Amino acid sequence: MRFARTRRDPVEVNLTPLIDVVFLLLIFFMVSTTFETRQALELELPETTSGAAAEVSPVTLVVTAAGLYRLGERELAPAELPAALAAEAEQAREHGLVVEADGRASHADVVRVLDQASLQGIQRVRIATTESRTGETISPQAETP
Repeated sequence: MRFARTRRDPVEVNLTPLIDVVFLLLIFFMVSTTFETRQALELELPETTSGAAAEVSPVTLVVTAAGLYRLGERELAPAELPAALAAEAEQAREHGLVVEADGRASHADVVRVLDQASLQGIQRVRIATTESRTGETISPQAETP
């Protein structure tokens, strides 16, 4: 006996709706994602073309490229900075503090000096720079209130 075979159409998977859904998800995530933009600037510090030479401050703190500090004739490690600056704080409050940071000094080392000056109540902090035309040391371009 012969049974009649029913012909089935070949099964096809239509990918068009799947691709549409994937593109919609991609667009959704692109629109809803917050992008954080960070710009890296290559700066050669410190150098300035404007500014006037300030009076010589009796308290000058030097930040070396190696991350060491020099206050007067003494060379200090970062751990010694708070005590040494506290000893000179009264004179620095009266006449100000000049920070002479090497251009290759770490930003963190300079911020450490500014933070310690703030903790000691030193209001007039200047950052010494060199004039780009003549190369003479002048200060201050930046003064913190």
